[in-house]
Amino acid sequence: MQPANLGPVAPDERTQAPFDLFLIFAGANIVATTLQVGAALTPAFSFATALLLIGAGTLLGSALVAALAPLGPRLGVPSIIAMRAPLGRRGAAGVALFLYLTNFAWIAVNNVIAASACSRLAGGPAFAQAWALALGVLATVIVAGGPALVGRADRVAVPLLLAAGAALTVACVRLPPALLSGPGTGSLPWIRGLDVVIAYQVSWLLMFADYSRYTRSASRSAGAVFLGLALTSLWFMPLGFISSRAAASADPGAMLDAVGLGALGAVLLALGTLTTNFVNIYMSSLALKSLAPRVGGRSAVWSTGLAGAALGLLSTAWLTRYADFMLVLGGVLIPVGGVVFTHYFILRRDVDVAGLYERGGAVDRQAGVAVAGLAAWAGGSAAYLLAAPVGGTLPALATSIALYAALSAIARPSKAGPAPRASR
Repeated sequence: MQPANLGPVAPDERTQAPFDLFLIFAGANIVATTLQVGAALTPAFSFATALLLIGAGTLLGSALVAALAPLGPRLGVPSIIAMRAPLGRRGAAGVALFLYLTNFAWIAVNNVIAASACSRLAGGPAFAQAWALALGVLATVIVAGGPALVGRADRVAVPLLLAAGAALTVACVRLPPALLSGPGTGSLPWIRGLDVVIAYQVSWLLMFADYSRYTRSASRSAGAVFLGLALTSLWFMPLGFISSRAAASADPGAMLDAVGLGALGAVLLALGTLTTNFVNIYMSSLALKSLAPRVGGRSAVWSTGLAGAALGLLSTAWLTRYADFMLVLGGVLIPVGGVVFTHYFILRRDVDVAGLYERGGAVDRQAGVAVAGLAAWAGGSAAYLLAAPVGGTLPALATSIALYAALSAIARPSKAGPAPRASR
């Protein structure tokens, strides 16, 4: 398996074990930004309310990503290619550009967080940038080795992350119970808090098929993706809330110091940075290749990984207004998920995989723009924004599904063909 390969994966090459797929998503989600979601709820909510929001938001968001994961084994193509059918080539290119640009922020924020903790153990603040660059380069080297190397790295890193996470859990449990008894300030409506949690889970939506296409079973792929995201979020978000309460701060380094984790906290952040940036670099590289097909796979990986590492050197203020960033992602990505789900699973459109790559084919009609898909995407995003005071997730999802189904029926009144069969 080559890095940043946009081509379809043949059925006999789909040999990735579902457990490896689980490890990829779990490893990507055991990271300081998951803790940060819990921390973002700290000022506004009591611990009991935060747990309810984390539970409901995690299950809903993980289910949406997992529902699309079977498209990997069915089609054998990455997510950005699968989106060409409902959105058109140019519409999918717009998603790819959004993914490419926002992932630089994700890569940078992970490097900065881990470097802050690691520099406390070795070198001091003066070496924070060196740590950020080193972690960024190491993640890029592993991704350049291809998905198989990423899987092997995760087999080592994820168990270590689990051990570090267990240590964080013990540290949080040992804190005085009175720390969690206080009420929240109520400065954030509970429905907006729910949207923040859902949006964080949905931030993984654009990789729904990138790794699952190497797995043979559609159902096991969905289960692996759901469990990889849900279990880690249900574990780490409450720890983020607790440690943020202990530190009276949302700064990850301060949070870990407040619960008494020094070296183990640094290990957690460093390994979490690597495993989540495996995925960030890979997704961005696929997006770049879809926009510029002549770019080689390894060139895409190296340029993306190093650019993200360099961006992390410019500023340490990447966590400013973190919750607002999550809500922006939710407003963009949740309607995309609704459109893709409707196309493949509700309308059950027949898909010519080769046609997804051919210029001048079905996906290039109307100058490569699928009006129904783009209108449903825009309508869902507008619904998310307008419904913000009462919660944007369900209105955005319902609007994008209804609009795409209705507009597709107008554009194509004939009966849709069968859905592509899953490989067994």
